Amino acid sequence: MIDAQTLDSPAATSTVRIARWTPGGCVWCGSTDSIETYRNEPRCGLCREKESIIDDAKHFIGMYGLRPLGGTLASEDEEEREFRVSARDAREVLNRIRLEKLPDPAAVRKALRPRAAAAVAAPPAARPGTGATPAKAAPKKSQAGVSGIDMIELESRVRKLLDQLQSVDEQISALDGQQGLPARARMKDLDRQRTTVLSTLAALEKALRRA
Repeated sequence: MIDAQTLDSPAATSTVRIARWTPGGCVWCGSTDSIETYRNEPRCGLCREKESIIDDAKHFIGMYGLRPLGGTLASEDEEEREFRVSARDAREVLNRIRLEKLPDPAAVRKALRPRAAAAVAAPPAARPGTGATPAKAAPKKSQAGVSGIDMIELESRVRKLLDQLQSVDEQISALDGQQGLPARARMKDLDRQRTTVLSTLAALEKALRRA
């Protein structure tokens, strides 16, 4: 679920970037920069950053039972106001770069399945073969190509996740010993991110062993 879709600020939604989504691009803004899976969707680095800021603010608000985000920035202290202002600014950026038309979820799911996409594309390559033997040989080549594509994709995702894990660990180390409310909220979010990355890595390693 894309958080910025819930915004109701006219000023934040009045400017729309004219762009189209293409397979492999960010489902929110269409960018192809630093794409990674975020909430089961391909999202760019900028969108992930802004969504994480909003998540941090929601976590802080929920942890202390404060008034939900949105509307006024009135706060009980400077820490709360900092979270509210950061979330508001992040939402404004997300709405400013939002695609004029968000992609069809079915098209996004299809783009996330390289094996299925390659299998669909394979039959036309076999059509030039008119004899009985070439027609049977072509699907075998296609199957080999699919395995190669999947292996490259899996290895690429593993490398990205390892880099992400290293970044999370560095942030956790930097926060070690800090006692402020924002630091504790951020530490909890980083622990959650670390658990998610480790779980995903374990699943990908199993897939690599099966490939």
